[in-house]
Amino acid sequence: MDKLVRTLRCKNAGIPGTLGKLTTAIGKLGVDIGNITTVHIGSHYTVRDFDIYVENEEQLAQVVNEVSKLKEVTVLQVMDAVLEFHKHGKIKMVNTVPIDSIDTLRKIYTPGVAQVCNLIAAKPVWKDTYTAIPYTVAIVTDGTAILGLGNIGPVAGMPVMEGKAALLQQLVGVSGVPVLLNTTDSNEIVETVKHIAPTFGGIQLEDIASPRCFEIEDRLINELNMPVMHDDQKGTAVVTLAALINACKLTKKRLEEAKVGLIGLGAAGLTIGKFLLQYTNNPTLGTAKTEASKKRHAESGGIPSGLDEIMQKCDIIVATSGVRGLIEPGMVRKGQIIFALSNPYPEITPEAARAAGAALAADGRSVNNLLGYPGIWRGALDAQATRINYEMYRAAALAIAGATGEGEFVPNPIEPKVHLAVAHAVARAAVDSGLARRQLDDDYFESCNVKEPPWA
Repeated sequence: MDKLVRTLRCKNAGIPGTLGKLTTAIGKLGVDIGNITTVHIGSHYTVRDFDIYVENEEQLAQVVNEVSKLKEVTVLQVMDAVLEFHKHGKIKMVNTVPIDSIDTLRKIYTPGVAQVCNLIAAKPVWKDTYTAIPYTVAIVTDGTAILGLGNIGPVAGMPVMEGKAALLQQLVGVSGVPVLLNTTDSNEIVETVKHIAPTFGGIQLEDIASPRCFEIEDRLINELNMPVMHDDQKGTAVVTLAALINACKLTKKRLEEAKVGLIGLGAAGLTIGKFLLQYTNNPTLGTAKTEASKKRHAESGGIPSGLDEIMQKCDIIVATSGVRGLIEPGMVRKGQIIFALSNPYPEITPEAARAAGAALAADGRSVNNLLGYPGIWRGALDAQATRINYEMYRAAALAIAGATGEGEFVPNPIEPKVHLAVAHAVARAAVDSGLARRQLDDDYFESCNVKEPPWA
C-alpha cells in the first residue's frame, strides 16, 4: 500500500542534540523521514519541516504524540505534503515578453498588435510564427474516467489536467490548457472541441470513459485538420509497448512469439491490443467485465477470453481493469511478465507478483504515459503534422525503448533527453508518412545529440 506523506513543522529549541532526539523519536515508530527543510533560524530556536511517510492517520497521530513528549520540541503544524503542492493550482499563464516600458506596450498591444493581426488576416499561416497557437494543446476532459477514481466530474479532475499541463511545459516546452466540459454527450463534446480548435495546435483528450472515448477521438481526427490524441488510449499503449519490448529483452523472451493476455478492455486495454497486433502480427487474448468490450476486442483482431485462461496460458499479462487486487498471487505462473497498470491501485502489486514467481512485474507508476505524450506532442507540433498515425506512435515506442538504461525496462520519466528522442522520432515518422506540413532539415534532427533540449 502507498504510504501517506505528511509534513511536520516543528519548533526546536536551540539546544545541541535536539534534532537527533526528534529524528530518533520518529524512527523508533518505524516511520521513514524524507526531506528536512529549515524554515527559520532564530537566536533561541529553529523551525524545520520534516516529511514523513506513515501507513495511516493512526500512525501519524502516534508520531505527533511521541514528538510532543520532547520538551525541546513544539509541533507547530501537520501538513499534507500532497495538498500543499496543489495549493492555488500548479499552472498559470505568464508572459514571454516583459512589459517594462511604454515602448514595449505599444509594440505588443496597441497600436503595434494591429500590424500582426492584419498580417495573419491576409495570410493565416503567419499564426504559426506570430502567435502561441502552434505550441499550445487543449487538454480536454468530461471527468468521466479520472485515473482509477471513475466518474468524479470535470472540476474534480482539474488537478490531473493541471498536472498534465505542467509536465508538458517542463518536459517539452508545450503549453497545455485544461478545458473542462460540463457535458458527457458525445455530439456536444465533438462540436465544442471543433469550435475551440482554432486556439490550439493540437487536442489531447483526457480521462473520457469508454466506449464514448473511441467515437469522440475518431470523429475529431476525421473532422479536424490537426493532431488529436486520446492519451489514455494512445499514450498508454505507446509506453506499454516500449516497456514490453525491453521487458522481453531482460527476460530473454521474444515479444513477437509471446502469448499476451489483456485484463481490461477499456480505453487503454483495447488500444494496447491494437498496437501489439500491429507490432507483432499476433492477436492478444482479452477479457473484460462486459461482452460489448470483448466484442470490440474481437472486431479489432483480438481473441475474447476469460481471466483464468489468460493467467494460465499467457506469457505476458497486461491489466488495465481498474479493479484493485483482481489478480491473486496464486494465479501467477512462474516466469510471467505482469504489468498491472491501473492507477492509483494495481490489480496486483509488483512485489506480490514477483514473490509469486513473476519474472518481471510493474505497475502504473513506472509504466506511465508520462513517458510518451510530451514527446509525441512536441514531435507532432514541430512537424506541424495533420494527424498522428500508428507509424508515429510506433516510432515513439521504439525511441522510449532505445532511451532506456542498461538493466531497466523504462527510462527516467523526467529525463529531458528521453522526451527529446521521442519528439525527434515522431517528427521524422510524420515526415516519412507525408503528414508533415513543415519541412524539417538535418539541423533539426542533429539537435537530438545536444546535452539539453532546445526548450530546456
